[in-house]
Amino acid sequence: MNWQGVFPALTTPFKPDETLDLALFERQVEAQLTAGVHGLIIGGSLGEASTLTRAEKFELVRIALNLVNGKVPVVMNIAEGSTAEAIDQAREAERLKADGLMLLPPMRYKSDERETLHFFKSVSAATALPIMVYNNPVDYKIEVTPAMFEELAGHPNIQAVKESTRDISNVTRMINRFGDRFSILCGVDTLAMEELLMGANGWVAGLVCAFPHETVALYHLIRQGQTNRALKLYRWFLPLLELDIHPKLVQYIKLAAQEAGLGTEYVRAPRLPLEGEERNRILNIIRQGLETRPSASELKV
Repeated sequence: MNWQGVFPALTTPFKPDETLDLALFERQVEAQLTAGVHGLIIGGSLGEASTLTRAEKFELVRIALNLVNGKVPVVMNIAEGSTAEAIDQAREAERLKADGLMLLPPMRYKSDERETLHFFKSVSAATALPIMVYNNPVDYKIEVTPAMFEELAGHPNIQAVKESTRDISNVTRMINRFGDRFSILCGVDTLAMEELLMGANGWVAGLVCAFPHETVALYHLIRQGQTNRALKLYRWFLPLLELDIHPKLVQYIKLAAQEAGLGTEYVRAPRLPLEGEERNRILNIIRQGLETRPSASELKV
């Protein structure tokens, strides 16, 4: 498993009746592959994991694996309150031949350090799949500290971290302590350039669902040391990337994807589509971005 590059946290497309729109999902996957992403993440927070049934998530994984056909890794997210259910899902993902897992700490219960480590170690021991730990104390209230990663380092299939602490220095902190033992992927769109410059290996991206070519180009420009070109692109991108750091990131990013011709704004309740002043405000940000969108030549790397 190569935890490097742009890994879209895919949205889950729905029809107006809230059933899965599988035809649109296939088109979205194809758009990401065409743009040159390096992996796909299914059923994450942006994928409305909390409202998906188990069967729906595995159906999306099966479809993605079939479409990708080995071109890039397909990673399934696990966000469960029960250790037993997390283990069962990890085993099913392995049976389906998923390439890896993104693993959140226990949901709906704020586990302490001992309990969190037990959760991660238990899932790790139950599967041979490579695992990326999702470290997001801002939204999920549980931080996986460097001292905890010290204990997790003894589990070879725990290989990466989605770094969403909002503390850029955590990239350096992890590298100083562990070298290249853990791959680090930025999990906050508005910090992507900063964390990649500090040595992060990749980017679990959100606005890539609406702007795949721009996201991939930004990653490559940074990695190639073309900092001035990357800065110009990043400064254009930032007002859009800020849609990723709001409780309604799902609605915002789905609306952006709809405006960009890559999705619809349908969500599953309790989320509701945007309306009124809020919708107009977000549309203005998106449409301004589309009007000033970089040309293909500016994205060439």
